Amino acid sequence: MASSSSPLNRRTLLRGTLAAGVGVALGPVLLSGTASAYSWSRTLSQGMTGADVTELQIRVAGWATSSPGQTRVSIDGDFGPGTATAVRLFQSAYGLSSDAVVGPATQAQLNALQQSDGSTVHFDFSEFTDRVSGTFDGGKVSAATAKENVRRAMYKLEALRKKLGNVPITVNSGFRSISHNAAVGGASDSMHLYGTAADLDVPGVSNKTVYQKAETCGFSGLETWTEDHQHVDSRADLGRAWWWQDGTI
Repeated sequence: MASSSSPLNRRTLLRGTLAAGVGVALGPVLLSGTASAYSWSRTLSQGMTGADVTELQIRVAGWATSSPGQTRVSIDGDFGPGTATAVRLFQSAYGLSSDAVVGPATQAQLNALQQSDGSTVHFDFSEFTDRVSGTFDGGKVSAATAKENVRRAMYKLEALRKKLGNVPITVNSGFRSISHNAAVGGASDSMHLYGTAADLDVPGVSNKTVYQKAETCGFSGLETWTEDHQHVDSRADLGRAWWWQDGTI
């Protein structure tokens, strides 16, 4: 597990520059479907593997840990201890039996967070599209991959929203095309270019509190909370080094 990074040059690291020597490795991609609910075909538990485990990991990734720490759920289709911990925390948060067994009740709650287009109940794809083109085109990955990365980010944001007391979260910036990112002065390898980042505003909640709760949601990139928004991203999912600008607070 990587240790917390000390504050570094903001222009160099802001919104996701590539850590020195780290390659561009994109994890497995699952394209969003249009089904109204995911078709869970079996009860899942620790030790199992498969595409359904991968989908489970995407949906509970925001429950990586109960206390601040650079911990994330690996999206690898292998139901190991990290996934089990996330499932237990998810179950506890939603009033379910906290046994890390993903049966009908847990599956129903997971599906209750999904909208028919693959987005989540409190976040729409339109909130994350490039602010100029209104699409997921023109980034550093295909539009389909960017959209899938956004979908994965949504589930972490659902967890963050829940931990903040179910308060609304405004997404000021999600995916950006290369041209738009350059126009706003974004870093050349910004996580916004991959669809893994979001700049957030949570009315009535301080950025420091948002930062602290995000430390438990598996976000591997956190910009300082002293800005006028809170930036979060999942750079470790793309093989990047962790970067928490203010460390653990």
